[in-house]
Amino acid sequence: MIGSLRGILTELEPGSEHSAECVVEVGGVGYRVTVGSRLAGELRPIGRDVSLAVHTHVREGAITLYGFADPPERRCFELLIGAHGVGPALAIAVLSVHRPDALAAVVADGDLDALCLVPGVGKKTAQRLLVELGPRFAALAVPSAARSGAATPALVGARGEVGEALAALGYGRDEVRSVLEGFEEEFEGGIEAMLRAALRELAPRR
Repeated sequence: MIGSLRGILTELEPGSEHSAECVVEVGGVGYRVTVGSRLAGELRPIGRDVSLAVHTHVREGAITLYGFADPPERRCFELLIGAHGVGPALAIAVLSVHRPDALAAVVADGDLDALCLVPGVGKKTAQRLLVELGPRFAALAVPSAARSGAATPALVGARGEVGEALAALGYGRDEVRSVLEGFEEEFEGGIEAMLRAALRELAPRR
C-alpha cells in the first residue's frame, strides 16, 4: 500500500466538479493521484515539488490513489468512506467543502445545515452521516493518553486528552495550548463537551 508520495508535479487536469487528476513523478515513475478541487488549486504550478498523504483504494480489481494535504485529511477521508453509502467521490466532495478541523466541528455540533452545503448531500443523507460519523470521529479524536503517548506538554488529564484529539485533527501545539488553558479541568459535560467547545473556538481562526 502507498501511504505517501513526494516528487515533482508533472500533470494536473480537472477530473470532476470536486476532484482533479494529477501525476506525481517519483524516481522516474509517475503516479496518477486523484485529489480534491481545493487541494488541486494549492498544488500548482506544474513542475514544483509536492508532498501528498495517500490512501490506496482497491476495489473490484482497480487500484486508485487518493491524495491529501496531510495525514489528518487522509484519516477523515477514511472515516467518511467507512460510512454506509459514502464512496470516494462523495468523501472527496465533503473534504473539498470542509477541512478536517471544520468537519470535526460540524460532526461534534450535529450541524445539519453545514453538511448540506456539500453538493449531493441532502437532509436525509446528512442526518444519517451525522449519526454514523459521530462515534467514528469521537474514536479518532479522543484517544487515551496511555494509548497515544504523552499528553500535550503542560496539559494533563481531560485537557491533555482533548489536546491529543486536536493535534490528531491537525491543530498546532501553540493554538491547542492557547485554547485549552482557558478551560477548567472539571469541564461541565466531560471530555466530549470540552472537545466541542475547543473546536468552536478554533474553527474561526483557520
